[in-house]
Formats: sequence, structure tokens, C-alpha cells
Amino acid sequence: MTTSEQAGRGAGIVLADPDLEATVLAGLAAVEELLQDSVRSDLDFATEASLHLMEAGGKRIRPLFALLAAHFGDPGRQEVITSAVVVELIHLATLYHDDVMDEAPMRRGALSANARWNNSVAILTGDFLFAHASRLVADLGTDAARIIANTFAELVTGQMRETVGPAEGADPVTHYLSVIDEKTGSLIATAGRFGGMFSGVPEEQVEALCRYGDVIGAAFQISDDIIDIASPAVESGKTPGTDLREGVRTLPMLYALAEDHVSGARLRELLSRPLDTDVEVEEALELLRASSGLEEARKTLSEYSERAHAALVDLPDCPARSALSALANFVVARSQ
Repeated sequence: MTTSEQAGRGAGIVLADPDLEATVLAGLAAVEELLQDSVRSDLDFATEASLHLMEAGGKRIRPLFALLAAHFGDPGRQEVITSAVVVELIHLATLYHDDVMDEAPMRRGALSANARWNNSVAILTGDFLFAHASRLVADLGTDAARIIANTFAELVTGQMRETVGPAEGADPVTHYLSVIDEKTGSLIATAGRFGGMFSGVPEEQVEALCRYGDVIGAAFQISDDIIDIASPAVESGKTPGTDLREGVRTLPMLYALAEDHVSGARLRELLSRPLDTDVEVEEALELLRASSGLEEARKTLSEYSERAHAALVDLPDCPARSALSALANFVVARSQ
């Protein structure tokens, strides 16, 4: 399987057109090369720590979206590759920091940096990646640097919003959707913006790509929330109830907690803390599956998919638009 096929399959992007597939493959190869080269240091340990998560894998969704967005213009420009690397470096940097905050022992099937070394190494490595992203974006001009600064502020704001939680009396669903828009949607939106602007597409099309990326990023998080509750491990390939074990309240849970039903008190008690036994996790999963939380979350997901399709209307009909349209359908289908 080619690199682009692996990325596309993982992300749900269908690269049916041979020419599109070929150019995306070439673009991803160039992205990988620049990713590796950009973090090399005269301090061998800094290089090793920086490559740790990069070489552990990942779908490269953000660079892939930037490359697809560039196919509405001239995808062969070096600025497209550089900007795709910038967004991936920032994404990787946030993973190092997230694992410290979450005390996560694993990432992408490998030991997290904080588990392999320690928290200080993980934090410094994330900072190192941010620094190299800033160095690369400086070559793309002041507009690109400003966009990245604003995006980084959104990422941090989303994390702070999640950490602090909703204000007293605030709607927890609205709060949650704001969190995933900032934490997930913002960087994918920037990937689309960069792909469009550096390939020379008109501004209205750049804005459409940005809107699409923002919505599809949040949609994938909602889809993951649903899969974590609804899908048996044999179907999803993931252990269900991961969010329950971590004490994370996701969208289906928030909808379920808003219900007024007999099992509500028990569900609220279970969701008030991380669950550390399989028996409690299975009980919580059964209660959630019996609630209307999953149905309501699927309705919200469908609305996001429709918004993604609406953004594509402003883009010219071409293989890249077909691929993005298929992705908007896939994000719903994967959680059914």
C-alpha cells in the first residue's frame, strides 16, 4: 500500500482519480522528507526525541488536507509543502504537551515521550517542534505567521476551556462544541487555508476550504466520541469506553446526562469520575447505549456533515472536491 493510500484510508479520503493519487503521493513524500529534516539538531537527543512520535505513525490528516486543498490551484508549489509541514509540526507538538497533561503512557501504539523519558523532556520536545514550525512559517511571510499565531491561540484557548470546564449555568453541549472547534477544527481549518492560499486559489475558495476544515475536524471528533461508546472492539479496532476510563465527558454523554430517566442518577454517578474497573465501564456503556445520547450525537454529526458539504458548493467541481465530499460522507458512515 502506498503512503497516500495509507493516509487516505486512515482518514477516510478516497483518492479515486489516478492523477490526484499520484500528485498526493508525491506531496506526502515531500512532506515526510521535510518533516524529518526540519527537526534534526546538532544535539542528537533533541533529534531522537523529536522523531519519536513522528516515526510512530499517524494519519497525517492535516498535511493531506493541505495537499488536497492545493489541488484547487497549483499543488506543485514548494510553499504548499512547507505549510503542510508547519501544521503537522504544530499538531505533533501539541501531542507531546497533551500526553504530559493527561499523564498518558502510550501514543500511537508506542510509549509516550513522558513515559519513555520524563515530563520535562516531553514538554521541551513540544517546544522544540513549535520553534521549528515558527522558523518554517517565517519563510512563508507575515500573513502566514499571523495565521499560525492566531491558530495557536485557538488551540491553547480550547485546551484552557476544556481544563476549566463550562461556567456555572452554561450549556455543557455548547461548551463542548466550542472546545472541539478550537482544539481540533482550528488547525485543520488552517491546513485548508494554507493549501488554498499557497496554491493561488481565489480568496473566496480559500475561505470555503477553511470553513470545510473547521467543520470536518470537529465532525471527526464527534464521530470518535460515538465510536468509543457504540462500537464493539471487534468492529472499531479500539477498546470501547476509553473516554470513560479517562473521566472525559464527550458529546453522547452530555446528551445522555440531560435526559430525565430512571437510570439517570446512576449514570451521573458513574460519569462523575474516571472508571477503573471493566464492570463499571460496561455498566456505563450499557446505560449510554440505552439512552438517547447516541442518537442526539449522531444528529449533531449529520448537521456537521451537511455544513461541510455546504462549504464545498463554493469550490469548482474536480477530483479533489469529490474526495472531500466523500470524506464528509465517511465521517458519518464510520460511526453508524
